[in-house]
Amino acid sequence: MAWGCGLFLALTGAALLVLIVQVLRWLRADGDLTLLWAEWRGKKPENELRGKVVWVTGASSGIGEELAYQLSKIGALLAISARREDELERVKKKCLQISSLDEKDILVLRLDLTDRSSHEAATNSVLKHFGKIDVLVNNGGRSQRSLFVDTNLDVYSAIIELNYLGTISLTKHVLNHMIQRKKGKIVTVSSVMGIMGAPLASGYCASKHALQGFFNSLRTELTDYPEISIINICPGPVQSKIIQNVFTENLAKSIENSGDQSHKMPTDRCVRLTLVSTANDLKEAWISDHPYLAVCYLWQYAPTWAWWLMNRMGKRRIQNFKSGIDADASYSRKKK
Repeated sequence: MAWGCGLFLALTGAALLVLIVQVLRWLRADGDLTLLWAEWRGKKPENELRGKVVWVTGASSGIGEELAYQLSKIGALLAISARREDELERVKKKCLQISSLDEKDILVLRLDLTDRSSHEAATNSVLKHFGKIDVLVNNGGRSQRSLFVDTNLDVYSAIIELNYLGTISLTKHVLNHMIQRKKGKIVTVSSVMGIMGAPLASGYCASKHALQGFFNSLRTELTDYPEISIINICPGPVQSKIIQNVFTENLAKSIENSGDQSHKMPTDRCVRLTLVSTANDLKEAWISDHPYLAVCYLWQYAPTWAWWLMNRMGKRRIQNFKSGIDADASYSRKKK
């Protein structure tokens, strides 16, 4: 009897210790636990993406630019696209400097996501150069910093045209090729704002929710093609130039002060976790520090609490914005 009681206490203590370890891991996490497990024990991007043809949109700055650098170091063949061809040439030059790729291994292709009539020709250009497209990374898009009551409706039209319609238009042409090959990966950089709602970004949130709904639905239409992966990446605040190029109250106005961005997740860390997600075919990945990571979990499992928390965070977010500092400055964890 004493032996059985001792065994029970030992098992209970072990279970409690495991629980404490997991809670501590979660408190320090910068991604969802499935993603972090894949980073630790899963497939490595260096093994899975080397030699693959990867087309990255929005590659002239921010997450897209860093994707180009890390992919080039891995040895992936790159098509990089954005509106600013001169910036793409700068990115290509650095890729060649930091990798063993040759000139022909990186295609610079100017692309305007809002010009949907050009997407078929752009896709054909990539196919003509490389013969295939293994991975499409839908990274192009713009964020928003304005209150709904102050914002012209044509801003919302422009956000949807760029972030949503432009993305699914390009996807449609690339997907036709992947269906012919019966394999490929479509990676879409969504946002934690595609999971929750937040002030100052109602149009941006709407476009990201649309992307989440579209690609989750598309995945169910591709069950006959098990080697075609649909991967949604949901980053939180990241150190990038996205704030410098946000939509505001009207299309002619730009943001005056983007504020200090140092408290946000470094871009290279976000991109590394994006590549881990891609290598492991994760259907959805949350990449963020707390509190946004915590809100993602709450939104998924306890939405009533999430609404309460976002109301509190949202009020502070608006105050920050009106004070001229970064909207997320007061509660994002600063990196040491």
